[in-house]
Amino acid sequence: MSESRERSPQAGDPGPPREARARWSVGDVIRHQRFGYRGVIVDVDPVFAGSDEWYDQVARSRPPRDAPWYHVLVDGQQHATYVAERHIGPDAEGGPVRHPAIEDFFDGFADGRHLCRRGMH
Repeated sequence: MSESRERSPQAGDPGPPREARARWSVGDVIRHQRFGYRGVIVDVDPVFAGSDEWYDQVARSRPPRDAPWYHVLVDGQQHATYVAERHIGPDAEGGPVRHPAIEDFFDGFADGRHLCRRGMH
């Protein structure tokens, strides 16, 4: 039986892929740069976590998979979206997002962002 050993990094070996650092956080109110809707971030994936099929069918602009992606409740709608970081920008309206699931994630709104429920994030 052979002994299992971890391979030590060699010079020039980048090692495992690094997770990108997210620019936005849970509770931030954002605006989608391409489609203009506003929303609130309810979860952050450090890299794309969807299926290849979804990416091929929905992510037509081919945003990077190795950068952060966000789960967003859409203001004034009943659905959520999954958005690449490169499509997110600041929201100038400054008010809270209106969504039927908002209370599942947040307790209130202050200083331009939604406040996470206790025990979450």
